[in-house]
Amino acid sequence: MSAAFAAQWRLAPNALTRPFDADQFMFTTTDELEPFRGVLGQERAVEALQFGVAMPRSGYNVFVMGEPGTGRFSFVRRYLQAEAKRLPAPSDWVYVNHFDEPREPRVLELPTGSAATFIEDLDALIDNLLATFPAVFEQPSFQQKKSAIDRLFNQRYDRALDVIEKLALERGIALYRDSTNIAFTPMKDGKALDEAEFALLPEDERMRFHDDIAELEERLNQELASLPQWRRETSNSLRQLNEETITLGLQPLLAPLSEKYAENASVSAYLQAMQVNLLRTVVDTLVDEARSDAQKRKDLEEQYAPSLVVGQPLNGGAPVVFESHPTYDNLFGRIEYNTDQGALYTSYRQLRPGALHRANGGFLILEAEKLLGEPFVWEALKRALHSRQLKMESPLVEMGRLASVTLTPQVIPLQLKVVIIGSRKVYYALQELDPDFQELFRVLADFEEEIPLAEDSLEQFAQLIKTRTSEEGLAPLTAAAVARLATYSARLAEHQGRLSARIGDLFQLLSEADFVRHLAGDPTTDAGHLERALSAKARRTGRVSARILDDMLAGIVLIDTEGAAIGKCNGLTVLEVGDSAFGIPARISATVYPGGSGIVDIEREVNLGQPIHSKGVMILTGYLGSRYAQDFPLEISASIALEQSYGYVDGDSAALGECCTLISALSRTPLKQCFAITGSINQFGEVQAVGGVNEKIEGFFRLCEARGLTGEQGAIIPYANVSTLMLDERVLQAVRANQFHVYAVRHVDDALSLLVGEPAGTADGQGEFPPGSVNAKVVERLREIAEIELEDDDKDNKDDKISAVVAALPTNEPR
Repeated sequence: MSAAFAAQWRLAPNALTRPFDADQFMFTTTDELEPFRGVLGQERAVEALQFGVAMPRSGYNVFVMGEPGTGRFSFVRRYLQAEAKRLPAPSDWVYVNHFDEPREPRVLELPTGSAATFIEDLDALIDNLLATFPAVFEQPSFQQKKSAIDRLFNQRYDRALDVIEKLALERGIALYRDSTNIAFTPMKDGKALDEAEFALLPEDERMRFHDDIAELEERLNQELASLPQWRRETSNSLRQLNEETITLGLQPLLAPLSEKYAENASVSAYLQAMQVNLLRTVVDTLVDEARSDAQKRKDLEEQYAPSLVVGQPLNGGAPVVFESHPTYDNLFGRIEYNTDQGALYTSYRQLRPGALHRANGGFLILEAEKLLGEPFVWEALKRALHSRQLKMESPLVEMGRLASVTLTPQVIPLQLKVVIIGSRKVYYALQELDPDFQELFRVLADFEEEIPLAEDSLEQFAQLIKTRTSEEGLAPLTAAAVARLATYSARLAEHQGRLSARIGDLFQLLSEADFVRHLAGDPTTDAGHLERALSAKARRTGRVSARILDDMLAGIVLIDTEGAAIGKCNGLTVLEVGDSAFGIPARISATVYPGGSGIVDIEREVNLGQPIHSKGVMILTGYLGSRYAQDFPLEISASIALEQSYGYVDGDSAALGECCTLISALSRTPLKQCFAITGSINQFGEVQAVGGVNEKIEGFFRLCEARGLTGEQGAIIPYANVSTLMLDERVLQAVRANQFHVYAVRHVDDALSLLVGEPAGTADGQGEFPPGSVNAKVVERLREIAEIELEDDDKDNKDDKISAVVAALPTNEPR
């Protein structure tokens, strides 16, 4: 093949990459640059996020869509924090005891930053209660009033007994009483008789004593009939005295709090309810001398100390909360339990807030994949956003799996923006499967994976590098290093006119280059440090590619890089292993023989070919029929295989190579093995772009370089892929030295001409190809096969007719 013939498809060295050099930048090191606070090339996503944050209506929560490493999370968090500073800080919230129904704790809304003060005030109140009680009951005024109440009761009791005692003495009977009993004893001569002496009395005298004592006991019962009433009156008087005393003791303690929180109706109501409850519990809790002060304090805290839900700092703006582990408890809070002799119990003091409580009034950031991976969470989050209420409950209660007394805390009004960060796959799945999703997350912030190169893109790119290196404490970069980083970014984007938005990959490389710089003791990071970091990473992850290359050089994997062969060509593939991707050539083979089986894709037949690859083979069948079989039926049997491939094969980038290989087998024309080819085709033979073209070219180049570059070797790619070329410097040097070449083709005939070394043949107005051309040979071969099949069909038809005639003849059976 002459150089002039191939030159029409050969690409010049400057078309194989987009050069970035230090002269494009107006600085020596990045220290001279201003920081970049925006997000590079994501104007659409930024506008959407701004709209979602500013929109006050419900349902305008934000889903940030994009792939990891594009800077979506860091920008969203930074932007929300900046916006939150301009917003008012939300209220504080505390839970308190509901004295009438302890299982339903009440929530109090407090002004921003005042929850801590309120808790301190209640804590001081508890200290004052301990100091005031029971000391208040030891005051002389209380003791005097208490003694007066007791004395009144005793006087009534004593007067009743005095009447009975006087009557008893008149009848010669003594009345004896102690703390619990009253008894009557006969007397004689002023002396009480014992049982022996009483037995010696005459019977009529004994009977008289019995009758008198019975009469006295009856009279005693009459006199003491009002005793229960006296006791009730005394008890009520004592209780009233206690309440008055407690009220007087509480007045100086609660009055300052009531005055301080008079404008907060809920707090005032709680203080009043607490005062009423203290009237009932102070005596039981604080007067009991058997209890220690620590026990008394614990009891008071369990009943009266507020439980903090969330307290906002003063002048801190709205909260921005990122929950990295969005379990149900971490988001909605939880109710904790203690055990007492194996039984579970809880109280309002054991309510623990979640991320929604902390973010209420501000912004909550969640990661979609983690959120959807937790049970109960997604449905509960939707319920909360729909109702705008934050309810703390255990999901196990709804399932009936928690057999214990639990709490039903009062709900808290919910007003916040939820920002979910996730991939495109998750977003579209939610759109399709969850009808509530669109109603709740109406704003989509779509982060691009590639950044178009505008006039100011490189300057902003350099400013972004400066900002992140300063934040991470990395050394500044030279202009040459920034240029090399831009080249690497364009390589990641696979486009000469774009930069990659995968900022995370760039800063991973920067960190590794900074480590290389540190070991070298250099003050700044230069392009050489980046090159060494890239080489080190390639070596760390290059075991598989090196092993495959060794197998090719040893002849274990059959790949030719010189000579020519019929029905064989070198395809270009990409293999992804872990975080590395590399190109490897693979032999494509095709065989043709008469028959009506059509083109058999061996990969599909053994379930190794994925749908897109199978689609490429079916398109190839359509192209062959429309291109070569217009005057006769396409009656062939052919098989195509990707040799020595033992894994799944996907993608249609082998379609161009498979087409050329099949045409070679049909026309019995050898193809040059010094070429490797990649490209997709349509049914008209037009070559379409494919992915991973840089890795594919470099994979074949490494094999050719290892065997020795001859100057004839090269890669054939779609012309549509020229703008995606960002080849390695080693390949560029070989191309500049005319030791390796890259060809770009638009049609199957272009690739076929390069592989054959002569024009494939162009059809004239009647659709005839030039005699002797490859395309003409294909038509002749297909016609021969069609005629063979037609003759076989005619023969089969004749045999069928003869069989039918014979079957119709009468038969003479022997008698």
